[in-house]
Amino acid sequence: MTRELTGTHIVVVGATGVLGARLAAHLTTVGARVSAIVRDHTRLDGATVFQYALADITNHATLRTAFESVAPFDGVINATGLVAFGAIADLDDATLNQLFAVNAIAPIVMLRESSTHINDGGFFVNLSGVVATQPVAGMAAYSASKAAAWAAMLAVGRELRRRRIDVIDARPPHTETGLATRPVAGVAPKMPVGLAPDAVAARIVSAIIAGERDLPVEAFTS
Repeated sequence: MTRELTGTHIVVVGATGVLGARLAAHLTTVGARVSAIVRDHTRLDGATVFQYALADITNHATLRTAFESVAPFDGVINATGLVAFGAIADLDDATLNQLFAVNAIAPIVMLRESSTHINDGGFFVNLSGVVATQPVAGMAAYSASKAAAWAAMLAVGRELRRRRIDVIDARPPHTETGLATRPVAGVAPKMPVGLAPDAVAARIVSAIIAGERDLPVEAFTS
């Protein structure tokens, strides 16, 4: 099902991040109104975001309140995430808990709290990344946290089908967002040059318009 985004209201969670900011910009370009859910509103671009709500995505009560305060809306994009590097033998409990809290549990809670506020025919996009289905050695916990989110998106997409709400899992390859330079643990291995955030954002927005329901890594590299 193709959709027209002009005049729609879309929520970007993590709109102050590199990719989140580009998503907000592209959505504005196609005529959508963008609300943001962020921790720090001072970093928002007022030219692309017309309202915001504050929330720590690991605090489920504040996340619920944030969605309620900007509702109703036609779509949600989750552009948040954390990364960690290192062998499984070096993985500590705090890092493991943090990865799953942000990359797996938070997206599931976002779906739960936003689904009743998404207009029928709308969408929810989560950026799981290529590691969700192609796990990488030295990134086991990170890969597993993203895989958990991917599985949830797949299942909830079936649950929301009657309301024609698309749950879209996006799995781009390494993208130059700077996330790899800010790991919660470990040091990033040498990586090839990644995709430009602007190109990834444009691809996601075009998929929303085209009614695509899944964005595997091949969708970004073909």
